[in-house]
Amino acid sequence: MSRITENLKPERLWYHFEEISKIPRCSKHEEKVMEYIESWAKGKGLEVKRDAAGNLVVIKKANPGMENKPTIIIQGHVDMVCEKNKETVHDFSKDPLKLMIDGDWVTADGTTLGADNAIGVTAGMALLEDPDIKTGRLELLCTFDEETGLTGAFTLDPSMLTGKIMLNLDSEEEGAIYIGCAGGRDSDIELPLSEEDSTFEMEALEVKLTGLRGGHSGLNINEGRGNAVKLLGRALYTLSKSVVFNIAHIDGGDKHNAIPREATATILVNRNAVELAKSTLDAMGKALQAEFKIVEPGLELVVSGVDRPEVMFDLMSTDDILSALMILPFGVLNMSAAVQGLVESSTNLAAVHSEHGSLQLLCSHRSSIASAIDWQGDMHRALADVLGADISQDEGYPGWTPNPDSPLLATARKSFEKALGYEPEVKAIHAGLECGIIGEKCGGIDTISFGPTIEGAHSPDERVGIKSTEVFWKCLLTLVQDIYAK
Repeated sequence: MSRITENLKPERLWYHFEEISKIPRCSKHEEKVMEYIESWAKGKGLEVKRDAAGNLVVIKKANPGMENKPTIIIQGHVDMVCEKNKETVHDFSKDPLKLMIDGDWVTADGTTLGADNAIGVTAGMALLEDPDIKTGRLELLCTFDEETGLTGAFTLDPSMLTGKIMLNLDSEEEGAIYIGCAGGRDSDIELPLSEEDSTFEMEALEVKLTGLRGGHSGLNINEGRGNAVKLLGRALYTLSKSVVFNIAHIDGGDKHNAIPREATATILVNRNAVELAKSTLDAMGKALQAEFKIVEPGLELVVSGVDRPEVMFDLMSTDDILSALMILPFGVLNMSAAVQGLVESSTNLAAVHSEHGSLQLLCSHRSSIASAIDWQGDMHRALADVLGADISQDEGYPGWTPNPDSPLLATARKSFEKALGYEPEVKAIHAGLECGIIGEKCGGIDTISFGPTIEGAHSPDERVGIKSTEVFWKCLLTLVQDIYAK
């Protein structure tokens, strides 16, 4: 059977990418893909190391005469964000991704693609197995569970690595070299709710906010994209000013690092107010479409009748839900004064889910300034106190401090200009990378991050450029050869 990517270059990168795309690898469920990489490595006669946590290192020994050359670590993570469109039938625990080629892009049918970060991992595999590339010692570090907390990096056994130069292949912009990233922290808020029985005088309506683009809560946070949880909250709050209703259920968003694309609530309204509720929500839907017509052309607010649930939240709890959705922030909080165009701090109201007796809210915070992460955590703690809610917060992860004087960066600038035909941009990124954590664990590693153009990461719109992947590969080869030419 022919492969979808068989005519794409570099051939071995795309071969492994397509094979990995057949293997379920949502965050925290990466064992099978690690087994694939380990089996491939042993089949190529490469040394393999695993630490107690589950991280994997594949080692290619230095070519004869290059034993004294520096060791280079090639690093990427094997897990992916598993998101799909509502209408897509796909079980991420067992189904292979359905790859498609759309012009100059590789994408997946109705799901995330996992190019973040399978492209980086498979580039490392292609590099290590290429017999024509003469190198010193190479160490391919494959970490796990990056997307939900950088767990692999935090639990890494540094004794597996000997290199002091690291190429992180987890960035998403052709022609850019990244030398710094934001740190982050999550807040989990639990709001207690009271329930009561619904009555026969009530009708149930399902209110669904759908059709949004979603995307990466760091990379896309400054683009004005809609947050389905926030917009559904706005619509229901507007309705509450003219119609009395009870919320029976509300659900939206999922991953802490993805902007929510869809959110749904079931509300109960007295029969004599149903038409007013529908017309009010219809007007609000049109207002939101007008407000977001450029950035969210697919936005829809859909209202439909559903079976009446027997239990609903009382009016006070309904008001508490609306207050929480209205006052919890979303979006850019500060832009960097040091780096033009860089988001310094942002927060994402990532998910809402009601259960019997409580409302669960997940909020994710990012900043390139450590004290600003603390500020966001304190702000959400204060908001939780106002709401009468409980809050728990993780320790978070540190940012990666830029080093503009890095010797590796100096080499990479020249290598990229040679490969690209133009001078690369040097940037920091408002997203979490593993570089700072790994660098601290290994006693200081000179690191840069780069990759091909990937759009729509963490959403079913995710796609990776075909020509851009060729350019990325050329940059990788040129840089590795220039490091070993010294």
